[in-house]
Amino acid sequence: MDYFVYILKCSDNTLYTGITTDLKRRLNEHNNSDKGAKYTKLRRPVELVYSEDSEDRSSASKREYAIKKLSRKAKLELINV
Repeated sequence: MDYFVYILKCSDNTLYTGITTDLKRRLNEHNNSDKGAKYTKLRRPVELVYSEDSEDRSSASKREYAIKKLSRKAKLELINV
């Protein structure tokens, strides 16, 4: 199963990073359902601004953790590559 690491831009211009197996479904959940993250529920609408493939859940989780540790400036540079 393919996993994706993604970054969302929230309505307050903050960035949220997560992982999923289905980007379209997860974006819909963040914007429209109770299954979205608590963080994004308060900052709707959110927009998908970055995603990358990962081989498995483990590598996706490690990459998510690495991205979350980046500064905002570094995240914006990653998004704009």
